[in-house]
Amino acid sequence: MKNLLLIKNIYLEAFKNLGNAIVKNYFKVFSWFCFVSFLIVLYAFIFRLATGFAFD
Repeated sequence: MKNLLLIKNIYLEAFKNLGNAIVKNYFKVFSWFCFVSFLIVLYAFIFRLATGFAFD
C-alpha cells in the first residue's frame, strides 16, 4: 500500500508541474507571435509612409 501511495504522489507532482510548463510555454509563444505581428504592422505602415500613400 505504501508503494501505491508513493507512485500516486509522484504522478500527481509530475502532472501538476507539467500543466505549469505548458501554460508558461503557451504564453511565451503567444508573446513572440504578438511581437512579430506588431513588427509586420509597423513595417507596412512605414512602407506606406515612404511610398506616399494617401491616408484619406
